[in-house]
Amino acid sequence: MPEGFRFYDLRHTGHTLSTRSGATLKDSMARAGQSSEKAALIYQHSDDERQEEVAAGLDATVQKARAAAAREADEKRSGTDLARDE
Repeated sequence: MPEGFRFYDLRHTGHTLSTRSGATLKDSMARAGQSSEKAALIYQHSDDERQEEVAAGLDATVQKARAAAAREADEKRSGTDLARDE
């Protein structure tokens, strides 16, 4: 074991990894035997890598919505309007 290692620190690792794998707060609480959200949140951490994943997910959601709106707008255009664009 590395110097300074504490088994107690594995609680932080377990909570963080479980939420990164998609577990909800309630899922993590059940796995750790906790009854309050406050206690569970103490053990969850976020890092730069996770924040980049969240940002990429938000970007993908926005891009998908914008593409759908553009398709919908094109479907509502008249044939004359479409011909003018060519």
